[in-house]
Amino acid sequence: MKSRARAELSSPSFLILILLALFSYTLPGISAQEVEDEREFDYEVGGEKGPSHWGELKEEWEACKSGRMQSPIDMSSQRVKVILKSSLLKKNHFPGNATIKNRGHDISVQWELGKAGSIRINGTRYFLQQCHWHSPSEHSINGRRYDMEMHMVHVSPNPTVKNKIVVLGLLYQSGAPNPFISKLMGHVRSMIDKHEERTMGVINPEDIKMGGKKYYKYMGSLTVPPCTEGVIWIINKKLMTVSRDQVALLREAVHDYAENNARPLQPLNKREIHLHVPTE
Repeated sequence: MKSRARAELSSPSFLILILLALFSYTLPGISAQEVEDEREFDYEVGGEKGPSHWGELKEEWEACKSGRMQSPIDMSSQRVKVILKSSLLKKNHFPGNATIKNRGHDISVQWELGKAGSIRINGTRYFLQQCHWHSPSEHSINGRRYDMEMHMVHVSPNPTVKNKIVVLGLLYQSGAPNPFISKLMGHVRSMIDKHEERTMGVINPEDIKMGGKKYYKYMGSLTVPPCTEGVIWIINKKLMTVSRDQVALLREAVHDYAENNARPLQPLNKREIHLHVPTE
């Protein structure tokens, strides 16, 4: 076995791989350019990798084109059905170690799954995974898009759960600086146009204030490829505020193709939109 291993290590193919790795390491500029050019999708309207073509870029992204329950949508008053009942959403977030990551198409804060709390919906528990921002907002209310939108992505590891993803959404309008985003500004500024992540230490998701208790709920999809459907969307009705400087920084930090990283609105296709108004 040892002689076989030595033979494999000295084989021409193995040596070629080593040389290629060393070559790429000594040419960081070329390597970085290749990564940038090889982005898998973008937001350029009419571009070859823009939203209208996402479903054609990869077979597993086909839902972006043919799906009937795609997000985002417009939540117009004429479409919304008011539901008066006790809240079905129970939040239980707590502080956990987090990293901030520039993913090129957005800035995200990520927690280790199960270490920063969860939410419960009708008895099913979904654990917080990450949050990220889109600007302008992806969802609209009565045709109006706002300055920014945040998504708190929660997932269920339970194999018996049909809908495994819940996204809590917050819409922001221009105004006073957002306290949670203010804590991230230094980290975000240090990774402008860099595809990297930084350890942040303990971050409390509860610092992301959810505003009021009224919220929209509907069945949709992820708003980026692979546009997976069966996502439960819960969008807080109360608008939060964000400063123009904060929006500008989040736009500047991502790569140029994602400065406006909002997917176009998708057809509702007879889906119901509920506005939950808790009675308790």
